[in-house]
Amino acid sequence: MVVAAKRPRTFEVVFHDPNKRFYCSGDKVSGNVVLEVSETTAVSAIRVLGIGCAKVAYSKGKQKCRDEVEYLRYEEEVHLDKRDGNSSVTLTPGKRYEFLFGFELPGPGRLASSHEGKFGYVRYYVRASMETASQHAFQCERRFEVEEPLDVNTPDLLAPATASTVKKVTCMFIPDGQVSIAAKIDRKGFCEGEVIAIDAKFENTCSRIVVPKAAIVSKHTFLATGRNKVLRQKLCSVRGDHIISGMGDVWQGKSICVPKLKPSLKGCDIIAVDYALMIYVHIPGSEKLSVELPLVIGTIPYCGINSRTNSMLSYASAGGSCVSFPSAPPSYSNIQRELGADNGLTPLLDDYEQDEDEEEEGGLFMRPPVAPYPPPPPPPYSEVDEELRCRTHPVQAV
Repeated sequence: MVVAAKRPRTFEVVFHDPNKRFYCSGDKVSGNVVLEVSETTAVSAIRVLGIGCAKVAYSKGKQKCRDEVEYLRYEEEVHLDKRDGNSSVTLTPGKRYEFLFGFELPGPGRLASSHEGKFGYVRYYVRASMETASQHAFQCERRFEVEEPLDVNTPDLLAPATASTVKKVTCMFIPDGQVSIAAKIDRKGFCEGEVIAIDAKFENTCSRIVVPKAAIVSKHTFLATGRNKVLRQKLCSVRGDHIISGMGDVWQGKSICVPKLKPSLKGCDIIAVDYALMIYVHIPGSEKLSVELPLVIGTIPYCGINSRTNSMLSYASAGGSCVSFPSAPPSYSNIQRELGADNGLTPLLDDYEQDEDEEEEGGLFMRPPVAPYPPPPPPPYSEVDEELRCRTHPVQAV
């Protein structure tokens, strides 16, 4: 028997549905382990492992912070047709061998969605290992995505969110008025592409010109060895008009669109991804004043019909058919010029007698005038000052 330690020509994991974007709790993950050897090889075992884990690793000073949580562990030994009591099976080159595998993911609440972050990740993959009679082992693996459904139609996420704050401004330790914010949104749960309508009130009694703004921010939290590391990032923003001293501003449905985002990560023990709507005021020479309204980015979109946001989107998708625009103005060629008229007014509509067809149509229509001659050309262009010409060449009375 010839035993080879060379790497197989083909050794890979192929899923039955390679176009599937992600799996959910309770789904079945199945496929084949495809194997082609380059030389005659004695294989003693082929094992398939389904693994899902979250890992966090970062440095805080001189301390190395690491942690790991396992969410999936499945192991299966592929059946090999061993004959005559042999401890291995012989594979020959030129043939394609496929070994079937399959397993079910745990039920709802036991998995965390896939995530890739700067200091940690949540990954799921299928790993296949082949053991030969010469104790050489070869491995291959293929990752798959898990996305737990997150419904934004729950009562908690449909409840409105409000916040308010006031800041007293000083100049050289002398009181200089104050700036206040009061903000509200209709609900907390949104999905990618939806529009958030912001209601807010700003008041400025200080001597400076302030600018109100709003932004969607993300907050990534990584936990390891009792410590945490937080990363914040501004994703998109809108701004309002300047507010001068003694004045205020009111936002009624100020819109900001949710960009393409990963859903909120709630089911992981060591990694959390949260979102918030930050409404703030930029104050020159002082720290900004801000409030944050919690947001949850889900996977199942809002299905209500009474929301102002939903009605705006429905109206936009319908094309706004109830809005009528005025027609274009008539051409100058359709206007009759009566140069010899005593008054300076030129009628735009002609009196006419309605025919039977026109009476059926109803309404008042613009009609092109019937002139016996074409309209006169415009006056010639001249750069001579008429007032100066009259002074140098006075007109003599006859």
